[in-house]
Amino acid sequence: MTIEKVLVANRGEIARRVFRTCRAMGIATVAVYSEPDHGEPHMLEADEAVALTGSTPTGTYLDIEAIISAAKETGADAIHPGYGFLAESAAFARAVLSAGLVWIGPSPESIEIMGSKLESKRVMDETGVPTLAAIRIDDDTEPADAAGRLGYPVLVKASAGGGGKGMRIVESAQALGDAIDGAKRESLAAFGDDTVFLERYLVAPRHIEIQVFGDTQGNVISLFERECSIQRRHQKIIEESPSPALDEVTRDAMSAAAREAARAVDYVGAGTVEFLFQDGAFYFLEMNTRLQVEHPVTELLTGLDLVELQLRVANGEALDPAPKTTSGHAIEARLYAEDPLNDFLPVTGPIHRFRLEETEGIRVDSGVEDGSTVSVHYDPMLAKVIAHAPTRRAAAGLLSSSLRKAQIHGATNNLSLLVRILEHDEFLAGDTDTHFLDRNDPSELSVPLADAGQESLAAVAAAIADQAHARSEAVALAGLPSGWRNMAGSLQQRDYEGWHGRHTIRYSIDRGGIDVDGLGEVFVSEGRADGATLEVGATEHEFAVARYGELRFVDGPEGPVRLVEAARFPIRAPEDDVGSLHAPMPGKILSINSSEGEKVFEGEVLIVMEAMKMEHSLRAPHAGTLTELRCRVGDQVDADAVLALVEVAG
Repeated sequence: MTIEKVLVANRGEIARRVFRTCRAMGIATVAVYSEPDHGEPHMLEADEAVALTGSTPTGTYLDIEAIISAAKETGADAIHPGYGFLAESAAFARAVLSAGLVWIGPSPESIEIMGSKLESKRVMDETGVPTLAAIRIDDDTEPADAAGRLGYPVLVKASAGGGGKGMRIVESAQALGDAIDGAKRESLAAFGDDTVFLERYLVAPRHIEIQVFGDTQGNVISLFERECSIQRRHQKIIEESPSPALDEVTRDAMSAAAREAARAVDYVGAGTVEFLFQDGAFYFLEMNTRLQVEHPVTELLTGLDLVELQLRVANGEALDPAPKTTSGHAIEARLYAEDPLNDFLPVTGPIHRFRLEETEGIRVDSGVEDGSTVSVHYDPMLAKVIAHAPTRRAAAGLLSSSLRKAQIHGATNNLSLLVRILEHDEFLAGDTDTHFLDRNDPSELSVPLADAGQESLAAVAAAIADQAHARSEAVALAGLPSGWRNMAGSLQQRDYEGWHGRHTIRYSIDRGGIDVDGLGEVFVSEGRADGATLEVGATEHEFAVARYGELRFVDGPEGPVRLVEAARFPIRAPEDDVGSLHAPMPGKILSINSSEGEKVFEGEVLIVMEAMKMEHSLRAPHAGTLTELRCRVGDQVDADAVLALVEVAG
C-alpha cells in the first residue's frame, strides 16, 4: 500500500514539520485542531482540517476515537502521531491499525515494552545493554530501605514518564516520602499511570542519545548521537551533534548498544535510545518510540529527512544499510514562552510579532506566527532554532547571533538564557553535563541581553519613534514635526521603565533635526514611526520599535529590549493583600496542605496546582497563620487569583 493522505494527530511545530515533508512527497495532509487552536498555523497549512470539540488535551488531542473518526471522515489512510500526546500510546497505535489505517510508528508491542522504564530496563539487562540499578516502589516495598540500598542521592522516576514529568532528585530520607507522592501524582495526571521507581543517581553525567531506525525487513541502523546535557528540570534546552565528549570507540560502542536495544523489541520506524554517560561508561536510560523534538540536529548533520524515512518505512520500503556520513556540527536551541526570572513558569497570551530569519546555516521549526496565541492548555514551546556550520564554535556563534536578531513581541521567553548558554566559556569548551544550570544560575543567565547603556539607547529610539508616530497621526499642521518651534523652547520629555530602571528622554526639534539632551555623543540620524537610527560616536545603531498599548519592544544590535511607557499622570494602584498567595498562572488545584487557622513556616508548601502538564508548589511567603483559603481541591483558578492569606506572625 502506498500512503496517499496523512492525518497528523498533533498540533503546532511538529504538525507543520510533518506537513512540510508530505507536501514535498506529494502526499495530502489532514490537520486536527482544538478550539483554542482554531486559526493557528498548523490548522491553516494542511489540505484539510477537522475540528476537535473542546479545549483540554483530554477532550481533543488525546481523544483516540475522535482522531480515528477524523481520519475516516477525510479519507486519510495513515496517521502520524508527531511527539507528545498519543505518540507513545500503544492503545492509540492498536486503534489506528484496527481501523485499517497505516500507523507511522513502531508496533504497539514495542511501544509498550519501551514505554515502561521498568520493563525496558529488564529487557536491556537480558540483552546485555548496561543499565543503572533500580528498585520499583509498590505496596511491598519500604522506600527508605530501597533508597538505602541504592545510596543517596537517588532519583524518583515515573515508569511511564518522559519530559521530566514524574521525576524528583532526593538527597535524604526526610525528603523521600514527599518526592514519591509528588512523582506519583504528576505521573498519574500526565500518563494515567502512577508507577514509580528509585534509580541510582549519577552525580555529573552527560545525556547522550542515539538516533535509530528499523524497517519491516529486519534492518536496524543508527544515525549517530545527539548530546542533550544542557537541561533544566530534566527538560532539554540545547541539543547538539557530534558530542564533544565521545571518541570514535565510545561512539561505535554506544551506537551498537542502541541497535541491540532496538532489535530486542523488533523495532520499526524512528526511535531514540537514550544513555547517561559518565567517567567513560554509558548506561541505558530509556527509549523514545517516536520522532524526537531534536531530530533536526541529525537531519542537518546527515542531510537526511527523518520524516521522509518514517513515511518510506511505513510504506514497507527497506532502509539503506550502507554507513551514513556526517558533515560539520549542528546545535539546536528550544525557545519557550516562559519567565526565567519567575521560576520559569510558562507564559500564556498573544504573540504580536514572531520573526526568526532562516539564513544560510539557520533552520527554524516553529508552531507560531504573528498573531498566534500561547494557550494555557499546551506545551509553551515557540520554536526550535538550529544552526549548522563546519565547526562546533562556528555553529554556536551562528545560533547565538541568530537569536540575538530575533523579534519576539508578546510572551516572555527564554531567549536571553539560550544566548548566554551558547556564549558561555564552559559550553564553548565542551565541558558540560546535566548540572550545567546548577553550577550556573539560570536566573543570572536570563537577565536581558542589553546592558544599561544599550537599554538607554533603546529608550531614546522609542522616544524618537513615538514622536514620529504621534506626528504621523496628527490632524492639524501635519506637515510640521512634532514640537517644532521657530525659536528654542522647552525640551520635550518621554519616560520609559526598563529592566535597568527608569529612562527619562528629553529632546528638542528644530530646523537642524532632533537633539537629545544629556547623552553626550548620541545623535539622531533618522527618526520614523517604526524605529530610529542613532549615531554613537562614529558608529550607527539601528533600532526597530513596535508599540502595543503602553509596551514598547525595541530590537537593537545587542538584542531585544522591552520597555513600558510611563504614564504622565499615573494612577496609584491599590496595595496588594499582605501575605496573599497568588496563582502564578491559570491551573487546577491538586492539593491543599494546611487548614485555616494553622501556623505555617516561611517556604512551607501550602498549595499544589497543576498547569501546563506540570505541578507547581505554592509556598508561604512568610511565617504566620493561614487566615483564609479561597480555593478548594479541584478548582480551576485564573492567573493572579488570590488563593490564600497568611497573617504575619506577631
